[in-house]
Amino acid sequence: MGLQAYLTLAAVVFCIGLFGVMTRRNTIGILLGIELMLNSVNINLVAFARYSGDVTGMVFTLFTICITVAEAAVGLALVILLFRVRRTVTADHLDLLKG
Repeated sequence: MGLQAYLTLAAVVFCIGLFGVMTRRNTIGILLGIELMLNSVNINLVAFARYSGDVTGMVFTLFTICITVAEAAVGLALVILLFRVRRTVTADHLDLLKG
């Protein structure tokens, strides 16, 4: 498979993630959409690293995977906390920062 196939796959995954973020009202669905967008970035990094023969893209991919795991853990912890306080995970009903 050539570089174009990987870039097309990454673009499709990014668009699916963006669609999920824009259309979902559930905060867990929004987090999943963000995860899809970050995974598409990882696909791009690995594809370009393989295409150029450099290991730097693989190292950046491992770094972004670590960041993604931390983001998912913090995001799910916030969702659980908001569910305990507000009894809902719908993003439209979360207005805790409004004064």
